[in-house]
This record gives sequence, C-alpha cells and structure tokens, in this order.
Amino acid sequence: MNSSRIVRRLACIAWVSPNTCLALSLVPLVLVTGGGLQVVQGTVEIYGGAVEWLLTRLVPLPGGASAMTLGHAILGRNREVLECCRNHEQVHVQQYERWGPLFLPAYFGASLWLWVRGGRPYRDNPFEREAYSRSDPWGVA
Repeated sequence: MNSSRIVRRLACIAWVSPNTCLALSLVPLVLVTGGGLQVVQGTVEIYGGAVEWLLTRLVPLPGGASAMTLGHAILGRNREVLECCRNHEQVHVQQYERWGPLFLPAYFGASLWLWVRGGRPYRDNPFEREAYSRSDPWGVA
C-alpha cells in the first residue's frame, strides 16, 4: 500500500471514528455479559450478551434489529446473524465512510421525514434501500 492510500485510509478511519468509538464503548459490557467480538473485513463485529438485549429491546422496529452498524463496528445479536447480515451491514460501513459523523443525523432525518409523510421509516429509508439493493444478489429485498 503506498503512502497516499495509507493517508486516505487513516483519514477515513478518523472520519467515522466518533460512531465507531460509540460502539467500542460497549465492548467491556458485552464481554462481561457473555458476548464476544471478532474482526472481519476491516470491521469489529460485536455480538451477543448486552448487544442482543440492546438490539431486541431498544431498536424501534417490530422484534428489534438483527444487526446495526456504527462506523467501522457492527453490532449483531449473535455470530450467526452477523454471518447472514454481513453484506448488508458492510454497505452501511461504506455509507459511514461517505457521510462520517453526519451519517446518523442523515439516517434518522430521512426516517423522520418518511414517517411524517406516511412512508415506511425503515424500508423506505434511502440508506436501507441502498444496503438491501447492493447486498441482495437475487434482487428480492
């Protein structure tokens, strides 16, 4: 890797670091509650324990969320879920790399706008539409 690519990669890591740090702050709690972590495709995947509780009870979707991305970290209910959701969540990682700390306000702003206008805040969200379209090889999402 040449020096300009290294500088770009470090800038990208710094750009998304506020959200990554938010996820990484959960690691001690996750580990003491029986969860774990692994590094896959340049992201830290944090799963089980407290993450499962957070995703099932605090995400405002019916049944909660299976996984969620924060910067270069992906939270998942368990390893199996992460395996199934990895391609979708990796698209969100790329979105974070474009939007940086503006990703969460943009994502929630889009959801709020859709909800106010009678749309589906999750499925119609442009960030989710992109993630589903780019991660579903059969185009059925």
